[in-house]
Amino acid sequence: MSGIDGLPTDPLAVADSLLGHGCYRLSLMDVDAARSRGHNREVISRIMHRFRQAGNKVCIQVGGGIRSSDQAQFFLDHGATWLLVGTILHRSPLVVDQLLGRFSEYLTAAIDSRGGAVQASGWSEYSPVSPEDSARRIREQGFKRLLFSDIPETKDASPDFSTAARISQHGRLPILMGGSIRSQEHVAQAGQVNGIQGVMMDCRLILETPALLGPQAKSCE
Repeated sequence: MSGIDGLPTDPLAVADSLLGHGCYRLSLMDVDAARSRGHNREVISRIMHRFRQAGNKVCIQVGGGIRSSDQAQFFLDHGATWLLVGTILHRSPLVVDQLLGRFSEYLTAAIDSRGGAVQASGWSEYSPVSPEDSARRIREQGFKRLLFSDIPETKDASPDFSTAARISQHGRLPILMGGSIRSQEHVAQAGQVNGIQGVMMDCRLILETPALLGPQAKSCE
């Protein structure tokens, strides 16, 4: 099935198209689970199996509603490399401690931010904690990496690299940045920010412009 722009809309077809372009790094977000509106674990697991069956070394990050050890183990069993946690950082410190106790090497902590203000609970409310303090807490809790998801305030808003730099300074952890990265220029700018070790782009941008895929997206480290 294709959308009005001719690009596939079926998740498995999108996965096949990405594989066809040589993409072996993938981030899957279950937005329904993040907002407590059900989940899409079955289709996510099928996508992960599709990538693993491609016979290449891949990195797959999964996030959205991971709030228990059973959920974390499910995704690891089905091929996830990293697990992303966000809302529970604000609401369930005990669950965070439990997950870190079992899965610390797999966990990535998320800082979702719009206009420099942290978003919580599936991007539906603001947190009073600043991005800098969030990054510091994440490091102190024992996480080894974090994702800065920069939610644009407008469609054409420039990436918030200033907040990314502050997160890097206070968190002192490897950072992935996504949400507002839309062009090769943005990728180059991200490379100039200390601490950013990778960027994430919407899959539709990749399918529209496969040249956006650099060599970093074709291997797993």
